[in-house]
Parts: sequence; structure tokens; C-alpha cells
Amino acid sequence: MKQVYFYSQVLFFGLVLLSDNTTIAQEKTKYLDAEQSDPIKMGWMKGSPPPEDRILRFEDGSFFQFPGLRWSVAHMRQFAPSLNVSRGLEASKPLSSSINNGIDKVKFVPLGETKAITWAESLQKVYADGVIVMHRGKIVYEKYFGALTVDGQHAAMSVTKSFTGTLGIMLVKEGLIDPEKLVSHYVPELKNSAFGDATVRQVLDMTTSLQFSEDYADPNADIWKFSAAGNPLPKPKDFDGPKTYYEYLPTVKKKGVHGEAFGYKTVNSDVMGWIIAKVTGKTVAEVLSEKIWRKLGTEQDGYYLVDGIGTPFAGGGLSLGLRDLARFGQLILNDGKAGAEQIIPKSAIDDIRKGGSKEAFAKGGYPLLKGWSYRDMWWITNNDHGAFCARGVHGQVIYIDPKADMVIVRFASNPVASNGANDPYSLPAYEAVAKFLITTK
Repeated sequence: MKQVYFYSQVLFFGLVLLSDNTTIAQEKTKYLDAEQSDPIKMGWMKGSPPPEDRILRFEDGSFFQFPGLRWSVAHMRQFAPSLNVSRGLEASKPLSSSINNGIDKVKFVPLGETKAITWAESLQKVYADGVIVMHRGKIVYEKYFGALTVDGQHAAMSVTKSFTGTLGIMLVKEGLIDPEKLVSHYVPELKNSAFGDATVRQVLDMTTSLQFSEDYADPNADIWKFSAAGNPLPKPKDFDGPKTYYEYLPTVKKKGVHGEAFGYKTVNSDVMGWIIAKVTGKTVAEVLSEKIWRKLGTEQDGYYLVDGIGTPFAGGGLSLGLRDLARFGQLILNDGKAGAEQIIPKSAIDDIRKGGSKEAFAKGGYPLLKGWSYRDMWWITNNDHGAFCARGVHGQVIYIDPKADMVIVRFASNPVASNGANDPYSLPAYEAVAKFLITTK
């Protein structure tokens, strides 16, 4: 019983990075392609009730197993409790559009391959559910696939972390958080944990040194315990572990010296979420609503999945509409300004864009991301366009290219969770579209 309970949550919190062994095993598996696995054609959850072989369930993890996950990612709140991110009662601010049909024909050579493919073909390779390209503040490309609709919402996975990091650096610039102070200054409950002697800056940049394994192949890995703690379902009678995120985070132990190496650990984002809650007296969902979502002219509310006491999953639980994700990306590109309103301090955006330590990042083990860095929970390419991005497993992304005045947002449901499966078809595609748009009048 306990193992099934853990397993269902690891599938659910597959919003975090997978182990190398798990990724390799996934990449060797033969999956239905994007067209064959189209969730609407497959008829998931259709009927009253649906046929037994088309029902997806949270409690057994089936909702997050491919190909069913292609439907679930666009319907997450149907499976678990959630907390709203209100857009308020004001009218939304429409996005201007000037569709460029040439984007589908843009060609590039995927990493590790020799034959060029088109942008349109690449979307099928990554199992895209929805894509918007913004150029010079206008939508120049917008398409939806699978179970996602223009008025639907989709799991952002670990793109959530970049929202958390953005709120964190906003509070730094507003003077509510000192990034050089210890985490324990803001969250005394973490004094005796690995985070007790880490600085807020080290949490924001994920250079904390933690004894925390995210190896899904190991049934005793820490990620299983973290995921189980966040499970909103009733715990098994024999369950004796932490029952909430707040109960789990103080148990994380230190391993090594903080500040020396980048280590992508989801628990950092939830610690940042806790710090935000402490200094504001509000949940991450409320802070996002008040500081950004109500001011941005969004079309839809967002929502966070929560643990058993309603704590938002700050490391990967956010679901949003695609156009609203594009609005957020454009806000970041515009130095935190929407129209005449400065929503995010420009100094906060400057802090993100300057990037983190390349030396620390190089120790994180990302061979396809040479020369990159990580800052305020954003991935910084350090390329000649100054591009930076938010990334989530199964293909979620906000890619911002300042030189091209371009934002690409994408929701996807690739059967392979790791970005290592998407990057060969994504990273050169973003650069190709940027170059194409730069030459577009």
C-alpha cells in the first residue's frame, strides 16, 4: 500500500528532474507519436461514465502515465485539490496579433542530427500541446494541439519555479528580503535543516548543497518522501513520514558546502515559497495574484496544486492559460513593464538577466547547456542574444530572446520527462525562429 502511494506521487511530481538512468530508460522506450497519442482521438475521460479503459485516476498514478498524461496535463485540477490565482475582476487586456505563416517553414538541424526539419515538424517531435510566439509585443504564431484549447489551462511543471524565483527577487528589490541573510532568519523552522546556514541567494540560485536524491530508480530516494509528504490524499494507516511540505523541508540534511555548485533540487523552490509566505503573510498563490496576475490583464485565473493542508506546490504545481503565460513572458522581456505600469521592478529583471555563476553551473551536469548559468530560478543561456528561459519537464517553456524581441511559450506532453529529450528539437528551433524574425519587417 505504502509503495503504491509513493509511486503515484512520484508520477504526479514528475515535475522535477529525473535520474539519468530513468531518462535513458524512457528514451529507449518506443512511444506512440504525437498524432497516434492525440488525447482527444484516444477518448480519455469521455462519457458518463467513461469506458473503464479510458478512465484516468490520481490515486493509482494512471493519470500521469503516457499516453493518458497528454489529457491530464490540461485538466490537473480534476485530479487533485488546488488553490486559485485570481486575475481579479477587471477586464482583460487583449493581445495584438499579426500572424506570420512563414514560421512553420523555418528550418533547422536538430542537435546530434544531420537532416534539417521544419518548425512545424519539431512541434510534433516534442508533443506540443500549445505554442505562442510573440514578436515586438504581438502574437505572430499561435497553435493548439491535443487536449489544450485557447480557453484551457495546462500544467506549467517546473516553469512554476521561475514564477517563484521572480516573486522572490521582487521582494528582494522591495526590501522585504535580504538575499545575503540566512534562510533560518526568515524561517526559523529550518534552522536545523540543510537550509539553516544557506543564504536566500543560494536558494534562489540552487547552489545549496543538499543530501537529497531525485533518483526515481531508487525506491529509497528522498524525492519519494518529499512527494509523499505533498500528497493531498489521506495517508495510509502505517504512514509515519512527514505529512506536509512544511513538515518535510526541515528534515532535509546538508551534504557538502553551500555556494560551490549548481544542484537542481525542487525543494529549493518550496523553501523559497515558504520564505515568501513568511515575509508577506500570504501564500505564493496570493502573492502572485496581487503582485502580477491582477495587474497584467490576464484572461484567466491560474491555480496551484496543494498539499494536504492547502500549501501551494511552489516547485511545480502551477497551471495557466497559454496566452497568459505569453503575457508573463512579454512582461519579463519588457523589463517588468506592461503598458505604462511597472509591475516588476526593472532592477529585478536586471538581476535575473545578469545570470549566475557559470563555474557553479558547469558542475551541475548539463552537457547540452554548455556555458549556461542559473539565476533567480531562471535558466540563462549566455548566448549572443542574451536569451534566458523557464523550463519544465515534458516540454514546458518560456524562452525569451531580447535581441530578437521575441518570446516563445510552449506547453507540451512529451512522454519523456527530461528536457534532454526536448532540447535537441527545441534549442536550435528557438534560435532559428529568432533569426527568421529579426529579418522580418
